[in-house]
Amino acid sequence: MLRFLTAGESHGPGLTVILDGFPAGLELSIEEINRDLARRQGGYGRGGRQQIERDEVQILGGVAQGKTIGAPLGMFIVNRDYENWRDRPIPKWVRPRPGHADLAGAGKYRLDDLRLVAERASARETAARVAAGAVAKQLLRQAGIVVGSYVEAIGGEAASVEAMPLEERLALALSSDVSCPDEAAAARMRQRIEAARSAGDSLGGIIVVIAL
Repeated sequence: MLRFLTAGESHGPGLTVILDGFPAGLELSIEEINRDLARRQGGYGRGGRQQIERDEVQILGGVAQGKTIGAPLGMFIVNRDYENWRDRPIPKWVRPRPGHADLAGAGKYRLDDLRLVAERASARETAARVAAGAVAKQLLRQAGIVVGSYVEAIGGEAASVEAMPLEERLALALSSDVSCPDEAAAARMRQRIEAARSAGDSLGGIIVVIAL
């Protein structure tokens, strides 16, 4: 069974991810992992944090001479923003944010500071998940399986891709800053994102994941 575990907080020293059950003998491309991490940072509408971080993965274990060895595969991503927070006095959070894990996490773990929940339940943690997914994609590719995704809709603006082959959708999405293969729809999505940003709001959407 293949499983992964992440650790680390948004403004802590860094993020750790461990993949357990990974087979031996896979030629692991660090460049491919870093490419996916860079793509995560480059999406349209990303916050200012992405101007600080320069995510690159460090292999902590489970790899020798460029190949996995069957042991747990450990990876680490540095939080550069940690240096801006480490010596700063940080007041407690006492007001939960709608739609976030703040209140539920504080109740579950009996915490009186909502920031402790927010630091873990943060979008920053997804960097560790991207690294894990990048490794899993390399394993699937050895089995002849290609995994990709694209954005079908954001804020009610939907792509028109019914007549487009799946391979073309995935290729066009890779070059789009909103991961949308339909550029006309992508332009409308950007407008929606800017309007939501100005209003201090957020948007829902639809993502399609494909395995070929």
